[in-house]
Amino acid sequence: MTPPEAPTDGTASHGETPPAVSVCLEVMKKRRDFLLAARARRQGTKAMMLQARKRRDEEDVPTHVIRVGFTCSKKVGNAVARNRAKRRMREIARLILPAYGTPGWDYVLIGRAHETAARDFKALQSDLKYALRKVHAQ
Repeated sequence: MTPPEAPTDGTASHGETPPAVSVCLEVMKKRRDFLLAARARRQGTKAMMLQARKRRDEEDVPTHVIRVGFTCSKKVGNAVARNRAKRRMREIARLILPAYGTPGWDYVLIGRAHETAARDFKALQSDLKYALRKVHAQ
């Protein structure tokens, strides 16, 4: 099932927004991809850890795609707490990565115990923007 599209001719009401699925974001699922990102650049913030790596040309992923992965260890809490933290990270990635991420890069967001689920949503967004700036400045 595909998400509904908002009208692009300007007739959308105030509450209508574009689909929740971003066209340029792809979710990483393979352990190998997470391990490759773990050996690359990293930047910690109060609410999360960001790992980022530039993909090589010979990989079979299109160069215009930004891939993102999410993980939370058991230190974050029980399954309910881990899922809540990952839901929040997915949402900020959906909002921030298309604008601030670089195509051709893989990003892994790692939740922190007690902080990711409890931190203010605007602060989470600014944390991810800060981490992206720091990672790409290296």
